[in-house]
Amino acid sequence: MNTIIRKSVLGVAGLAFAGGVFAGPIAAHADEAHAATAGKPVAVSVQGAQSTITLNAEQTANAKAIIAATKKAGLPERAAVISIATSLQESKLENLGHLGDKNDHDSLGLFQQRPSSGWGTPEQITDPEYSTLAFLKGLKQVDGWQDMPLTKAAQTVQVSAYPDAYAQWEKQATDLVNQHWNS
Repeated sequence: MNTIIRKSVLGVAGLAFAGGVFAGPIAAHADEAHAATAGKPVAVSVQGAQSTITLNAEQTANAKAIIAATKKAGLPERAAVISIATSLQESKLENLGHLGDKNDHDSLGLFQQRPSSGWGTPEQITDPEYSTLAFLKGLKQVDGWQDMPLTKAAQTVQVSAYPDAYAQWEKQATDLVNQHWNS
């Protein structure tokens, strides 16, 4: 019995060593690649089929407002990509007021935030800067949000009944950030 346990422990140790040997140079190269792309939004493993919509002037202005709020919060482009993708899913970048019977509870604004859930007053939630900063405040509380799949980061903040729906907007959100971040 001791021989089996000893062989198992040695086997695990060998795998750990081999993993360390191979991961070392790869990890070092990944850091170099990350430094080379700093300041540029990086699509983190776009998941599944992507959706896209044609934006009108109001929707484009809302995307720009999300980018401005992200910059104001001192966060990188990746945060803007996650925010815009979330808003595309929640409202198609439209600042939703009360929708009557079509409303999901008391959800309002670009992110369908709810006054009854503590996101703010209806006036605050329908202010694009305020609602974005509120979303970003939640995002900053998610450990590792910068490196996790967009849909997981968004879902952790939003707690949606459709947690995988955010992923479909990653490409369009990335394109919008690339287009408007420096404008």
